Amino acid sequence: MYGNFIDNLILFTRGGSGGMGYPRLGGEGGKGGDVWVVAHNKMTLKQLKDKYPQKRFVAGEGANSRVSALKGSKGKDCEIPVPVGISVTDENGKIIGELNKEKDRLLVAEGGLGGKLLTNFLPLKGQKRVIHLDLKLMADIGLVGFPNAGKSSLLSQISHAKPAIADYAFTTLKPELGKIMYNDFKQISVADLPGLIEGAHMNKGMGHKFLKHIERTRQLLFVVDISGFQLSSQTQYRTAFETIILLTKELELYKEELQTKPALLAVNKMDLPDAQDKFRVLMNQLQNPKDFLHVFEKNMIPERTIEFQHIIPISAITREGIDELKNCIRKSLDEHANWENDAYHKKQLLNLQISNTVSYSETPSKNTVTSPRMDN
Repeated sequence: MYGNFIDNLILFTRGGSGGMGYPRLGGEGGKGGDVWVVAHNKMTLKQLKDKYPQKRFVAGEGANSRVSALKGSKGKDCEIPVPVGISVTDENGKIIGELNKEKDRLLVAEGGLGGKLLTNFLPLKGQKRVIHLDLKLMADIGLVGFPNAGKSSLLSQISHAKPAIADYAFTTLKPELGKIMYNDFKQISVADLPGLIEGAHMNKGMGHKFLKHIERTRQLLFVVDISGFQLSSQTQYRTAFETIILLTKELELYKEELQTKPALLAVNKMDLPDAQDKFRVLMNQLQNPKDFLHVFEKNMIPERTIEFQHIIPISAITREGIDELKNCIRKSLDEHANWENDAYHKKQLLNLQISNTVSYSETPSKNTVTSPRMDN
């Protein structure tokens, strides 16, 4: 948890107890209510914690069987509202399921059976479970860069965030979240994450935490200083091109899949003298990276270099290129959403074709995430 931002939460859940049976007339008690986790677009983990500070969720008890109603009614279900993009695990770290879109539901604690002949007409208690909620997706765009690349200045220019900006390394120690507002009211969330340093994958500085957050963004926006980067007088000076290669390597060493995320590149501080010449050199290096990798030690060369969807020269100080960057961010997210949608529909179609050829005799498992049906 950082300041006001919460990315995980532990909750206690318990299904309702069943109702008593009625032995003389063979009446069955009602089943206890179930506890569900339900995804809502407008929800945050912080709101959940503030609204339910004791973090206990217990479903209603099943009704007892009685002469006027031999079959007792089921207990009231309990629904826990959570944000979209949550993974739910039990206390042993076993994944119960994930909620990836609005109205996805996941059963986390089942109600107990009502009393019936099988149980000597005595009801069963509901299932008890401690669950861990982890936010998988934190923002649409994650800013990736070494300290002092100007990420905080950029965030304050493109969004409504007011980050603390200073001229020394490690200024951002907790994720800063901002929103880009567009004229048609579309909003895109941007996370400025603690500055990455060489060796982050080995957990230097905020390394690991940073990289965990990177996984929680849809796309990456690399921010590099056109004049390069030097962390301190003891460390080596890096050109803009070397900075990009090193950032890529850090992501790869932590988790290779991070390199498959769509990425954009903002080349910052274009207001500095000689910036135009340096930018031309950088573009040439990015177009033919293989020709320039010989300057690196072997263990610093990534397996594959990142292909940027858009490369935008900007200045967070003069606002040069800022509008162009906002448009590119939106374009890239829209293109990717369309691609994901197509892929999802193709998968659904394939599943349909498979299920038509196979007859299912078994019931779906308890932990299946159910989504509301989309009737066309």
